[in-house]
Amino acid sequence: MSGRATNLGNVVSLLGAFVASAMVMGLLAAGLLIPAVGAAGSAATSGVKMFDDLPGEFTASALSQQSRIVDAKGNVLATPQQENRIIVNLKDVAPIMRKAQVAIEDSRFYEHGGVDPRGILRAAVSNAQGGDTQGASTLTQQFVKLTLQENALRNNDEEAAKAAVRVSAARKIQEIKYAVTLEKEMTKDQILQGYMNLAYYGDLAYGVEAASQHYFSIPSAKLNLSQAALLAGLVQNPSRTDPIHFPERAQARRNVVLDRMHDLGIVTDKQWKAAKAVPVKKMLKVKNPVSNCMASSEPYFCNYVMEYLKDTSNHGLDALGKSTPERIKNLTGGGLTIQTTLDATVQAQARQDVLKKVPFANHALPRDAADKTKLGLSQMVGSAASIVEPSTGRVLAMVQNSKYPTTKKEQSSYGYTQVNWNVDTKYQGTTGFQFGSTAKMFAIVRALETGTPVSGTVPSKFASPTKPAYYSYQEQGPCGDPKGWSVHNDYAVGGKPIPLKKATADSINTAFASLSMKLGTTKVRDTMTKMHLLQGDGSKIGCNPSAVLGTGVVTPLTLASSYATLANNGKYCPPNPILSITTADKKPLKIGTPTCKQVIDPDVAKGATELLTGVIKNGTGVRAKLGARPAAGKTGTTDDHVESWFVGYTAQRATAVWVGTPYSQQGMRHITLAGQSYSGVFGGDIAAPIWKDLTEAASQGLPIRDFDTPSDKILNGDRVAVPFVGGMTVEEATARLKEAGFNAQVAGSTNSGYARGIVVYTDPSGTAMRGSTVSLYTSTGYVPPPPPKSTPKPTSTPKPTATTPKPTKTKKPPPPKK
Repeated sequence: MSGRATNLGNVVSLLGAFVASAMVMGLLAAGLLIPAVGAAGSAATSGVKMFDDLPGEFTASALSQQSRIVDAKGNVLATPQQENRIIVNLKDVAPIMRKAQVAIEDSRFYEHGGVDPRGILRAAVSNAQGGDTQGASTLTQQFVKLTLQENALRNNDEEAAKAAVRVSAARKIQEIKYAVTLEKEMTKDQILQGYMNLAYYGDLAYGVEAASQHYFSIPSAKLNLSQAALLAGLVQNPSRTDPIHFPERAQARRNVVLDRMHDLGIVTDKQWKAAKAVPVKKMLKVKNPVSNCMASSEPYFCNYVMEYLKDTSNHGLDALGKSTPERIKNLTGGGLTIQTTLDATVQAQARQDVLKKVPFANHALPRDAADKTKLGLSQMVGSAASIVEPSTGRVLAMVQNSKYPTTKKEQSSYGYTQVNWNVDTKYQGTTGFQFGSTAKMFAIVRALETGTPVSGTVPSKFASPTKPAYYSYQEQGPCGDPKGWSVHNDYAVGGKPIPLKKATADSINTAFASLSMKLGTTKVRDTMTKMHLLQGDGSKIGCNPSAVLGTGVVTPLTLASSYATLANNGKYCPPNPILSITTADKKPLKIGTPTCKQVIDPDVAKGATELLTGVIKNGTGVRAKLGARPAAGKTGTTDDHVESWFVGYTAQRATAVWVGTPYSQQGMRHITLAGQSYSGVFGGDIAAPIWKDLTEAASQGLPIRDFDTPSDKILNGDRVAVPFVGGMTVEEATARLKEAGFNAQVAGSTNSGYARGIVVYTDPSGTAMRGSTVSLYTSTGYVPPPPPKSTPKPTSTPKPTATTPKPTKTKKPPPPKK
């Protein structure tokens, strides 16, 4: 009875399928195969009108496809995506893959006109009987359905997306109308290409190219028969047959495709058997897409690039979109290729150089600590470095000694962080680190701008490591500390004017503290701002006097770019990680290059470089010396050795290296790091040697270039002739000197034949720096009489002669008796 009942049910279903098929085919015949005027009966006429009134225009939106971020040599760093899809031309898909897809989905694809009545009837009969064939919809109809769904999703219309795949007669008829229209507008190959790029192949792989690279790590052009059959079979039910999660189901489905291809005569018996004999598990060579920066080989740099591209203040990138959401949409779905400035060779070497001195997840062990497990995260020493090209601002490398966490466990593990120590907070970075004596460069620039020459002197107060110099509130000027300010030197020095060269090479704190107050602390801060030195949160460096000693907080990339201004003779180029952007069809996207701007006088920049070369030649940065290649730079160390820096440049590269404690303000004193012991970590101890290694690696193959020589005015000052004013009154002399560009001050008096108060001479005389103060010495009005002549005394006793009597000897009296 049960078998009989089943048979009866199949018969009923079969009859229903025939009726449904007849209705569809009748409608097709009425609407497509015969003119409306020739249709018999009002029902046929009504059916024709209904079909003709359906929308026929069919537009496919551009498919969302992954973009690519690549380094300067084209190596993929990441593939930002809404969907893992790579658009491919049909000619670049293996022919066997095309045949496999057509065979299992619509074997009469190249014969029908978008709708296959024979296929509909065959599918209806097979389904009613419980058979397993390719289904009723043609490839064209499936392409229509998938496209309607994709369009709706792209427009964030969830209801329309559901309607596109809803099982209903009305939707099916509309789909048929679109399919017939589409076949008149597109070739068969164009439809097949669209379908194979649009279809979902399981495990988040959209389109045949992404699927091929995901499952087999090869492009779709290299697919073999067994691989092609596996992919072609996935489209029917990808969520249940993908080979990674369901290898047995995937193999069974692949074999169905191979059987169909064999039945159609596409493959021979030998090919068919050989392809079926390959286990699916052995076919797989899975490669996951680098779908986000977390999975990138360079996650910190990748995040920086993504944030840079999304930043709407970068108007040169307006072609990406004028709003952040628009840019994100294009970056993750536009199929763009973003070529960055990252030099893979320099990047790899830079990472190695940093880790050699400051290892990953290090414990900076105090010398007397035996059990490092007792030390917390605050004991870790971090390091980061950025390398830029001064003439363009291109970011060539960006490394740090931490790792980017990709799991929840790693997020709380020692040595892992998502924070990029090299960049500002707007780029998923940090607020910055105190930059110590590297700040002194900006006081140097201001001093040269205001007339102090390279060979000049600067005031200073005496101080030593234990005895500070004290600066009162009145001395500090605006933004000063009412309690006063105490400044130490690293060795006992000061108390008199110091040559600017020595103050720079030895990094003498009191010399720069005194110089900053002479120049005006706000003026030094203004110099920092115009050289684009900002704190990590984008704010200006504070105007307090201690700013000249680096109490502000900055990031390595910002500091490297600011110093690069000197290497570029006063022209600042904003840091830029982008070389080019091309569209999915290989056309270059028009983007603007960040504009370089002259921010300080070229001659001043050359003078600053002249002073900073002394730091490396014979100062605190001697461990950064590059040999024959000229270099300039500055060490930086903060109070208690919490942070240390070396920032420097050649004519073609500028690099900032930071070493410090990113999780605390604990000083790097009496520690052992990478097997080396340090009583206190200065900028010249770790950062300078790292800088040397990084710069040598980044300079490989570059010609050795000397820095440009500053003018004599910058080197020695603007020296002009001092007018002779002897015989003039003080008022006349002062006026005359003022006309010549000098100030005048009575410094003393001297005896002379001039009347009292008349100027006798000046100091200096001859030449002096324009704007300097000339000392006047006036007459006392008194001419002292000449001293009396005196008889010269013989210089030696004359020898006795024959006429000269010999002196008689006098006997000493005997001593008195006791």
